[in-house]
Amino acid sequence: MGTLALAAKITHVPSMYLSELDGPRKGTRQDAIDGHHEISRRCRALGVDTLVVFDTHWLVNANYHVNCAPQFQGTYTSNELPHFIANLPFESPGNPELGRLMARVATDLGVETLAHDATTLHPEYGTLVPLRYMNADQHFKVVSVSALCMAHYLDDSARLGWALRRAVEDHYDGTVAFLASGSLSHRFAQNGLAPEFAFKVWSPFLEQLDHRVVEMWQQGQWHDFCAMLPEYASKGHGEGFMHDTAMLLGALGWSDYDGQAEIVTPYFGASGTGQLNAVFPVTPQTGAAIPAPIASQAKGYTAVSQRL
Repeated sequence: MGTLALAAKITHVPSMYLSELDGPRKGTRQDAIDGHHEISRRCRALGVDTLVVFDTHWLVNANYHVNCAPQFQGTYTSNELPHFIANLPFESPGNPELGRLMARVATDLGVETLAHDATTLHPEYGTLVPLRYMNADQHFKVVSVSALCMAHYLDDSARLGWALRRAVEDHYDGTVAFLASGSLSHRFAQNGLAPEFAFKVWSPFLEQLDHRVVEMWQQGQWHDFCAMLPEYASKGHGEGFMHDTAMLLGALGWSDYDGQAEIVTPYFGASGTGQLNAVFPVTPQTGAAIPAPIASQAKGYTAVSQRL
C-alpha cells in the first residue's frame, strides 16, 4: 500500500544552528545544512508526506517509543549543550495515524512498541535540528522514534526497522522517509578541549575507523558491516550505541541489502565526533517474514553486544 521512498543517515550537530548566527562559527556548517536541504528536496520530489526520524537523543530505558503527537510546537534549549542550542523555535505537524500504525504492527511482529499521540512530550534535537533545515515550511508531517536505547539489543532495533517498513508498505496509504539521526564515532572532546576539536575527530583511530565504515557503505559491504556493528558501536563510541543505524539497516534488508550509500555531505569532524549525510537507496524486499539474516544472526548479535 505505502512506500518507503528514501532512507538516510544524517547529522544533527548543534553547530549547524550556531552556523546561522552571527559570530565566529557563522557559515561553518553550511555543507551539513546544504546536505539537509538536498535530502529535503529529494523527499519532496519523491512525494514523501512524512519524515520518520530515528532520534539518538531520545533516551529510553524500556520498550521502543514513537512520538506521534498531532502537532509539535515550542521553543527548545538543549540541556546537554545549552550554549549551542538555546531558544530554538520549532513547529511541525505530526502524524498520529502513522505513529499508531507503526507501533501496532511492530508489536504484532514481536517488537513491543508504544505510540504516544496524546502527549506533551517534545522531540529532542536529533529530530529538531534536521527539521529546521528539511521542514522549515512544514511541508512534511513528522514522527520521532526513540533511538538512544539503554536496555535494548541491536538486533531488536534491526527488527524494529524491518517492522516499521512492513507497517508502511503493507498498511499505510502514503509515502515515507526514514532518517537515522546520529553520528558515526561519537567520542566528544575532553572538557576544556572542545574549541580545539571543533572541526576535528577525537583520535586517529576513530577517524580511520569511520572512514573505513564509509567505504564499506559506499561499496555495499553490508554482510561485513552488519557483523561488525556491535563492536563498532562499542569501540567506535557510536552515538546512541548505533541503534538508529541498526533500525535503518533493518528496514533496508540488513546484510541482504544490496544498495550502495551515496554521500551527500562528506565526512567531517565536529567537537571530536565523526559526521556525515548519506542516502541509502531503497531496494525491494520480498516476502512478509522477518529477513533471514536478522533472524539467523540474532544469537551472535546479542552474544557480542552489551546489555546497554
